Amino acid sequence: MTWKRVLTAAVLIPVVVGVVWLGSTGLVAALTGLVMLLALVEFFELGERMGMRAYRIWTGLCAIGVLFAQWTVVGFESWTLGGGVGFFLTGGSGVRTPFYVPVELVLSVFVVGVAVVALASRRPLGEVLPSVGMSAAGLLAVALPLTYLVLIYGVEGFGRVLLLFVLVMTWVGDTLAYFVGRMMGRTPMAAAISPKKTWEGAAANLLGAMLVGWLFTRWLPIEPRHVLAMAVLGNIAGQAGDLLESAYKRSAGVKDSGGVLPGHGGVLDRIDALILTAPVVWYYFSLVVK
Repeated sequence: MTWKRVLTAAVLIPVVVGVVWLGSTGLVAALTGLVMLLALVEFFELGERMGMRAYRIWTGLCAIGVLFAQWTVVGFESWTLGGGVGFFLTGGSGVRTPFYVPVELVLSVFVVGVAVVALASRRPLGEVLPSVGMSAAGLLAVALPLTYLVLIYGVEGFGRVLLLFVLVMTWVGDTLAYFVGRMMGRTPMAAAISPKKTWEGAAANLLGAMLVGWLFTRWLPIEPRHVLAMAVLGNIAGQAGDLLESAYKRSAGVKDSGGVLPGHGGVLDRIDALILTAPVVWYYFSLVVK
């Protein structure tokens, strides 16, 4: 199992780093959207194991809408539609573009739309509340937080480095927690939720994030104390996200959210920490640093 985990990481990490470092805002948004939709599918499958069937298509469309809304805040691409017709998006660091779409608008459309879908559906009335709840949970607890990766990338001047900081911090922390927990873990952290998680592994996770934060102070034009604060707060949030996803799986009675990533389980298993790390880092940067 360990060699599969290492091999999968060895293939995926260079791809992700290459997209972040060499790609455009649109490409990063597209990759985020693909991961987001795959994670939503796995999340909905967990719900179905508990008898909660989400309105998948409508929720997926609104998730893409939320991603588009975030992209319009930081998009830089020029798009040609043919015949000399096109449009240009400009922005960065949270500056609204001429085609700015508020996230609140998309969420409001989701609420109205899910009501229409629920009332028009032929599902039994007893399924309406669980279906609406599962749809809303997928949009708010999985899709929306991941879209903050696009906002982080769009920070003018050093968004690429800031996003790599978030990703590397998460990867290093998770890796150290996995190996230290297996070799030295003795004290259960949350036995009822995830028996294999230990406080020793959690401490290694936090120390790994702090080490990455210290290294990135050389490349981020941010005061070192703020970089370390983002590392600590982002890591704590990420570990909470990891435990939350474990609770989802425990509720559904499964070990992994899926099997698409050998050695890691599903996509949701791989990004559970990012789901909470990304918005915490973004809002610390927006409200405290910037």
